[in-house]
Amino acid sequence: MDYQVLMDKAKEVSKFAYAPYSHFAVGACVVGESGNIYTGCNFENSSFGLTICAERNAIGTAIANGEKNIQAIAIYSPNSQDCSPCGACRQVISEFCGPEGIDVITLTSEGLKIRNLNEILPERFRL
Repeated sequence: MDYQVLMDKAKEVSKFAYAPYSHFAVGACVVGESGNIYTGCNFENSSFGLTICAERNAIGTAIANGEKNIQAIAIYSPNSQDCSPCGACRQVISEFCGPEGIDVITLTSEGLKIRNLNEILPERFRL
């Protein structure tokens, strides 16, 4: 899979984020085991606990389309370089990938940064 394609799709969907409170737009793009690509953006709520992150939105869309195994995820924010997933999203990503983890792709001023989930979520909880 061309990770630049995933990042481009994450960038595009970040434009649709609904972030009137934080003003921190995020887009995410996942590729499922089937090779299909799914995107999601964050959307906030005045009851902050009801806010949904872009990563969980993209994964939820993949699940709604029958995917259970995510192969990679790209995350982008126009507000931040190297927009890494929050702890809750790291655990959700963990739920839908194998023990070997998946590549988590972010964008820095130097280009794409690729880290394995196991690197950013060491000793992750798995059943």
